[in-house]
Amino acid sequence: MANSGLWVGILTALTALGASYITARATARAARAQAETTARAQALREERERRRSAYREMMSCVHAFNVVTWQIDDVDAARDRESKGRLLTQMYERIGPAIGDMNRAMHEVRLDGPAAVSDAADHVRNMARCVQQQLETLLGDDSPGRRDAYDAAYRDFREAYVMFVGLARGALEVKDT
Repeated sequence: MANSGLWVGILTALTALGASYITARATARAARAQAETTARAQALREERERRRSAYREMMSCVHAFNVVTWQIDDVDAARDRESKGRLLTQMYERIGPAIGDMNRAMHEVRLDGPAAVSDAADHVRNMARCVQQQLETLLGDDSPGRRDAYDAAYRDFREAYVMFVGLARGALEVKDT
């Protein structure tokens, strides 16, 4: 009879050790899964903040470019050819640096991606260059045809910018996984 008590004790001890081992493994797996989930969430948060910063910088540069292009209204309001020429020259002198800033911001977007947003930022910059080219043609000839070409280039630029903003917004949305 004493023998069976010993076996019950041994069996109880082995059961306790087995249960303890299984519990420890499950706890370790849960802790590892939680750590991985936390690390992934932090990495996604950092990526999102980098992208948001790059997109905002691009948008800020586009706004600075627009401030220059909107001066076309002042050109239209000018009464004499000399004033128009002076205002167009000022616009042209300011538009180059604005595109340079946009170029720098576009490269930041390219770095942080994703590819569709990067391509859209590049397209915005290229459309800004088209506006610059049309502005240059206005310097020598401010005829209605040249002005219409400038307006068309600006509309293309604006359309590209709206597309960029939409793609950027989509890239920043939190997706359920």
